[in-house]
Amino acid sequence: MTTTLVTGGARSGKSRYAESLLDHRTRVTYIATGTVPDGTDQEWSDRIWRHRMRRPAWWSTVETSRLAAAIDSAYNPVLVDCLGTWLARQIDDIDGWHDPQGTGAYLEKRTEELLAVLRSAVVDVVMVTNEVGLSIVPDTASGRLFRDELGRLNAAVSAVCDKVVLVVAGRVLDLSGCPVVPA
Repeated sequence: MTTTLVTGGARSGKSRYAESLLDHRTRVTYIATGTVPDGTDQEWSDRIWRHRMRRPAWWSTVETSRLAAAIDSAYNPVLVDCLGTWLARQIDDIDGWHDPQGTGAYLEKRTEELLAVLRSAVVDVVMVTNEVGLSIVPDTASGRLFRDELGRLNAAVSAVCDKVVLVVAGRVLDLSGCPVVPA
């Protein structure tokens, strides 16, 4: 089985590319890690609706923040969209936006759980994530916390994946042969 990480910026085409990696499969488990729309945020609801409409009808969807458990219990290839929204939900779950040290320790445990599942995956896994650390330093502590923790998560996941690609402006760059920075 193979694990693939698809990373890139907002609206770069990363989700569409990740979907294309599995569109030939008859069964796929799509793991949606974001919050389920409740009607209070129309833009979020529209965004989720567009993602749902793009997926083939024969794909099943699991909406959860329990990512490691969802991957571990999958019988079909998995597409995770996305690690950035999963990370935000993890921080929300512990109200950790104002406690970087406590949040970091909690996220380290969740990341280790995810890495263990990825190392032993019995199905193909494709994960989408965001690259948010390529620009200015956020001016809020919560923004810096998210940027730093997502960078750590992406590096850790990348290190255990068979394939890593970066999608920029709709172009796909294969990073799989590039050296991995030691932890």
